[in-house]
Amino acid sequence: MNAPAPAPVTAAVTAAVTADDVTRLIVGRCLEYPETRLYEDLPALRAVLDEASPEAAALLAGFLDHVAATEPLDLCAHYTATFDTRNRRCLYLTWWADGDTRRRGMSLVRVKQIYREHGLRYADEELPDFLPVVLDFAARRPEAGTGLLEEHRVGLELLRLAVAAADTPYAAVLEALCTTLPGPSPQTREEAKAMARKGPPQELVGIDTALEPFGARIDLPWPARPVVKGTSERPSA
Repeated sequence: MNAPAPAPVTAAVTAAVTADDVTRLIVGRCLEYPETRLYEDLPALRAVLDEASPEAAALLAGFLDHVAATEPLDLCAHYTATFDTRNRRCLYLTWWADGDTRRRGMSLVRVKQIYREHGLRYADEELPDFLPVVLDFAARRPEAGTGLLEEHRVGLELLRLAVAAADTPYAAVLEALCTTLPGPSPQTREEAKAMARKGPPQELVGIDTALEPFGARIDLPWPARPVVKGTSERPSA
């Protein structure tokens, strides 16, 4: 039996939920495949923008305006064209370090284990490293979720830079997400490379084109809505 979907978006946000939590929840909704649900949630998403930081709220408000002005089929087509591995704009975080290799399978198992250790188990309708799933976890378990995002910081920044270069409204969504991470974001791929060198050794698919793990150009499954098992101790925004 499928587990229940995450709680619907509401305008009520308790004091226990921080501005970064709200930003991550909104970003996660915006980065899911834009089905009818996104359009249905637009009023509630707008209602909680004031609970995000001013910088993130301004970025996300512009994107939500774009959604409202765009036909659903057009937005779906644009989403599919924007997020794929061939253009190095991948929403699956372990792909940036592991590509489509055996090592990535172990990384996915580890992400699932982190979820379990913090009382949440995600159903298998979507890979556990799919960015909206990670953001849902980060909003529910901020300390562990922030650690997971920071672990994949270089991949996130490379994704942000690649999406910005594609001149798409989704660039604002990734920029809003990166405002929730400590320190300044790199402004160029060279700065992202430097960030990678300062961290633990890793093979980043998105950094150089000369070498890639096997299968790096294979499209990954398109996203289904994240499904969570277990009760969150923190309310969804």
